[in-house]
Amino acid sequence: MDGLAALPPLREVIAAHGLDARKRLGQHFLLDLNLTRRIARAAAPLDQGLVVEVGPGPGGLTRALLLEGAGRVVAVEIDSRAIAALKELQTAADGRLDLVEGDALKIDVATLGPAPRRIVANLPYNVSTALLVGWLHQADQIADMVLMFQKEVGDRLAAAPRSKDYGRLSVLAQHVCTVQRLFDVAPSAFVPPPKVVSSVVRLRPRPEGRLADLRPLERVTAAAFGQRRKMLRSSLGSVFSRPVDVLEGLGLRPTARAEELSVADFVRLAEALDK
Repeated sequence: MDGLAALPPLREVIAAHGLDARKRLGQHFLLDLNLTRRIARAAAPLDQGLVVEVGPGPGGLTRALLLEGAGRVVAVEIDSRAIAALKELQTAADGRLDLVEGDALKIDVATLGPAPRRIVANLPYNVSTALLVGWLHQADQIADMVLMFQKEVGDRLAAAPRSKDYGRLSVLAQHVCTVQRLFDVAPSAFVPPPKVVSSVVRLRPRPEGRLADLRPLERVTAAAFGQRRKMLRSSLGSVFSRPVDVLEGLGLRPTARAEELSVADFVRLAEALDK
């Protein structure tokens, strides 16, 4: 811990490496160590297995993970400037931090290290949903995820049927994981401040009862919510040749709309499509 305590303040690291936040990378840096340590503690136990961090930037959350006792952290960063800025932190971490320069969208989590694997990240806003959907497909490789999103994405993840935020992402996430909203983070906590409030969310993959293949569920939800004001007998016409027969066979009303169906209802539709 002594080496970590001796590190320069994050603002000095940013200045020394010209690490200005870039909009095209969706970068908003967290510098408040009290806040980053709170996020790290939410992902405990960190001393077991592997912690994967995506988009560490100057390393605010990375420091917190190490200070809170992470046994091994793999930080995946697409910005070469940040990789350079993290080298000093890597030295201070005394073998507990590995840096991977690359696009997290193209990386198989299972290749980064042994289970159990936890993903803890302040996600770049512009790719947060795409990253999450990719990880939902790899849920059997992940023990836990503690992730920061824009608040509106957090609302969608936790939304219940018949609510305005309930949609495709709600169904996919809640089928694969238990979803828990932990706390919100004000724009002022970031450098530069985003225009929106952020939310920290825990997603814990369910141990059993998940579809082996999420693609049918993706197709059904994309069709249903892509035309959410239409009745299902119409919106599902792109995935079923006889949608009314399928819906009635499952005991679902053909005149219902997407937001009226539960996650379990969509799973049954996906199973019917898969057959």
